[in-house]
Amino acid sequence: MSTSTVGFIGGGRVARIMLGGWSRAGRSLTEILVSDPDANVLDRLKSDFPEIQTAVGDSLQAAAQKLVVLAVHPPAIATVLSTIGPSLRADAVLVSLAPKLTIGKLSALLGGFSRIVRMIPNAPSFVGQGFNPVAFAPSLAEQDRRGVVQQFDGLGEMPEVAEETLEIYAILTAMGPTYLWPQLYELRSLSQSFGLSAEDASLALAAMVRGVLATMNDAGLSQEQVEDLIPVKPLADVQPALLEAYRTKLRGVMEKIRPGA
Repeated sequence: MSTSTVGFIGGGRVARIMLGGWSRAGRSLTEILVSDPDANVLDRLKSDFPEIQTAVGDSLQAAAQKLVVLAVHPPAIATVLSTIGPSLRADAVLVSLAPKLTIGKLSALLGGFSRIVRMIPNAPSFVGQGFNPVAFAPSLAEQDRRGVVQQFDGLGEMPEVAEETLEIYAILTAMGPTYLWPQLYELRSLSQSFGLSAEDASLALAAMVRGVLATMNDAGLSQEQVEDLIPVKPLADVQPALLEAYRTKLRGVMEKIRPGA
């Protein structure tokens, strides 16, 4: 990292993903402080990333850093912000990783503090392959924006997007791996049970996924034409139920995380 100190409020999954991505990228973690009310959570992080500093139950210490990463669940954010507001430095930047709460709402909860960034993190950041869309408060200077992007270097892509699209990205890219991983792990496991080595199954699976996306995006074919490229469809009888589950469940999630809902 740079010489600026980073304070994480929350030491859960997202903090672990980012620390893992930075560590794999060869970034120093010595200037990172993580606070969490659960000492066990911090002990596990410290075990995996011994360079970091930790503060049990001391969100104010994390909030006093130059870059403050708000990595708590949306229901807890209002309480956390009401506590940390006075501890924020005038030149600090607060990065919220949660959907639902807009920059305007976050600023109001902080009594007018406006140096705010919202980002929707993506689990593949753990291996430097993340897609982490970001929206900046309009008042945040270009130099500060570049500094934030630099701080998150090593995690993957960080495209700037319209704030009103962030919840859509939460459904698509943040939660997206959870739709695919169970199926991909099962395919890999079955391939091994049929006789492929673990290495061959993994290589073939990775190539197949890359090819699937390239065909969707680059072949110039309609969905019907793409799907017709393969005549044998072993799961055709369960596909309608699976697609209906996507439509109903994901629409329900979207309604819950949409700002103002």
